[in-house]
Amino acid sequence: MIISRTPFRISLFGGGTDYPAWYRRHGGAVIGASINKYCYVSIRSLPPFFAHRNRIVYSQIELPQRFDEIQHPAVRAILLDQNVENGVEVQHHGDLPARAGMGSSSTFTVGLLHSVRAHKGLSSTAEILAQESIRIEQDVIREDVGSQDQIWAAYGGVNLIRFETDGAFQVTPLPISEDRQADLESHMLLFFTGLSRLAPTIAKKQIANMDNRISQLRTMRQMVDEAATVLENPKRPIREIGSMLGDAWKLKKELADTVSNPAVDGIYAAAIECGAAGGKLLGAGGGGFMLIMAEPRTHDAIRDRLKSLTEVSFKIGSPGSTIVIYEPDGLETRSEATPVTMGRGA
Repeated sequence: MIISRTPFRISLFGGGTDYPAWYRRHGGAVIGASINKYCYVSIRSLPPFFAHRNRIVYSQIELPQRFDEIQHPAVRAILLDQNVENGVEVQHHGDLPARAGMGSSSTFTVGLLHSVRAHKGLSSTAEILAQESIRIEQDVIREDVGSQDQIWAAYGGVNLIRFETDGAFQVTPLPISEDRQADLESHMLLFFTGLSRLAPTIAKKQIANMDNRISQLRTMRQMVDEAATVLENPKRPIREIGSMLGDAWKLKKELADTVSNPAVDGIYAAAIECGAAGGKLLGAGGGGFMLIMAEPRTHDAIRDRLKSLTEVSFKIGSPGSTIVIYEPDGLETRSEATPVTMGRGA
C-alpha cells in the first residue's frame, strides 16, 4: 500500500497569467500558498481473488478490466502513461470538495502521480511531480487548465511562481516571518459558496478572450510584485493585501462573463458591507470557495452575515506532496520523508 498526502491551495494574485496560452507569449507570475487541507491517494496491487481486475474509488466506484476502460480521465491517463501493470486498486479521499476552486483536480493528479511512481519504486522530487502533472493535464488529457495548481501541490509553501515564455517555471519562497504569516492568516476567512463548477469550462472562455483582455492580465501580473513587496515588509499593513484582492477580483470578472454570478456577487457585497477589505473567488471562478480578507475585529459580523455558508479554518504554508505510507512489500513505513519522497532540491 502506498498513500500520498497532497495539499490544496489558495491563490492570491496573478491567476490567469499561468495559462500557457498567455505566459508562452508574455510570461506570467502568481502568488499564493498551500494550506493544511489535503487530498489522499492510495494505490496497491489488487489480490487476484476478485472478478474485477482493477478497482478505482473516488466519488464513484469503477471496476474496469483494463485501464483504457476507466472513466476518470486523470486516473486513466496516469496509469496508461506511467505503464502501470494491470491489477491495482486506487482510492481517493479529500478534506475539501471537488470543483470548488482549491486546485482539487491538479492536487489529485499530483497525488496520484506521486503514489503511482512510488508504487513503481521511483523517487519523485517536487520539480518532477509539477512538470509531469502539467504535461499530463495539458498535453495528455488536453484540459484547459493553468500551471500553478500543480506546482502548489508539488512544492507546497508560500511562494511567488514565475512562468517563462519557454515554458519553464521558477518557484521562490516568500521570505516572511512566522509573525507576518500569522498576521496574514488572522485576516483570512474562507467560505464555501455551495456552488460547484467545472474549471476547464470557465477557463476555456477566459483563454479564448485573452487577446481582448491584455490590459487586465498585465495589471494582474504587476499586482504579484506589488503583493510580494507588501508581504515581505512587516511595516506594511496586511489590510493592503485585502484592498488589492478586491481590485484584482474586479479585473478578473472582466476576463469572462462566467467568472462571477449574482449569487457570488451578493456574498462578496455582504462581506464588504460588514467591513471586509476585499476578497475573491478562488480558482477559475463561477463558484466554489470565497476568500475574504478583513481585520479580525470584523470577523464576527462577517460570519454572522454569511452564516448560511460553510466556513473552513486553515493554516498556510503546508509542505508539498508527501508519501505518508510506504508499504511496497507488506512492511509498513510511516514517515514525512520516505525513500520515494524528497524535498525541494533533492
